[in-house]
Amino acid sequence: MADSVDGTEQRRALEALIAGGGASMAALSRMLRRNPAWLQQYLKRGTPRLLPEEDRGRLARFFGVDEAVLGGVSAALVTVPRLDIAASAGPGRTVDGAAAMRPARYPAEDLARLGVRADAASEIAVSGDSMAPTLHDGDRILVDTADRRPDGRGAVWVLRIGESLLVKRLVRAGARWRIVSDNPDWPEELRDRAEVAVIGRVVQVTRAL
Repeated sequence: MADSVDGTEQRRALEALIAGGGASMAALSRMLRRNPAWLQQYLKRGTPRLLPEEDRGRLARFFGVDEAVLGGVSAALVTVPRLDIAASAGPGRTVDGAAAMRPARYPAEDLARLGVRADAASEIAVSGDSMAPTLHDGDRILVDTADRRPDGRGAVWVLRIGESLLVKRLVRAGARWRIVSDNPDWPEELRDRAEVAVIGRVVQVTRAL
C-alpha cells in the first residue's frame, strides 16, 4: 500500500490516537514486536521516517480505524460482533448471556485470508491462564463459528459444557473428547462427546497490553 501522508502528518495522526486510546507507547511497541522505545523514537525523532506497512496495519486494527488515517490506502472494513463475554482458559466460566459491545472492525481482505465469513465471525475475551503461553488472560480472540468440526489439526476451540464456556484444544478419544490445556499445570479432562458443544474455532488473537 502506498503512503498518502508525509511523515509529520503520520506522526501527528498516531499521537492523536495514542492520546485518545490510553495505551502507552511502550505497550504499543511490544504489540508491534519491537523494543519498548521503538514508537517513542519514531514519534519524537522521526526514525523511521514512515511507519512500515505491517506496523501501520497493526496499529490501525488496534485503534479500530481505517488504515488511511495513518497514511495507508483505505481498506474495505466489515463489522464483527464483539461480545461482552469471556471464554474461560481455566476450569470454566458460567454463561449468563452475551451482551453485544461496540462492534470490532476487520479488513475484509484479512477475513478472506483467514477463510472466515463476516457473518460467522465474533470476537470474545479470554479469562484465565490455562491456555498460556498461546492465550493469556485478557486477550481477545476472533472465532469462526462456521467451523465446528475438530479434525486433529491442533486448533484451539471455543466450546460449551453445561453452562460453562471454555477455550481449549480438543483431541478425539473414541466416543469422548480429551479437553487439553496448553499450560502444563492444568490437567486434561475427558468428556463424552455428547456433553461438549463446539462453538467455533479460534482463528486470530489480539494480545492484551
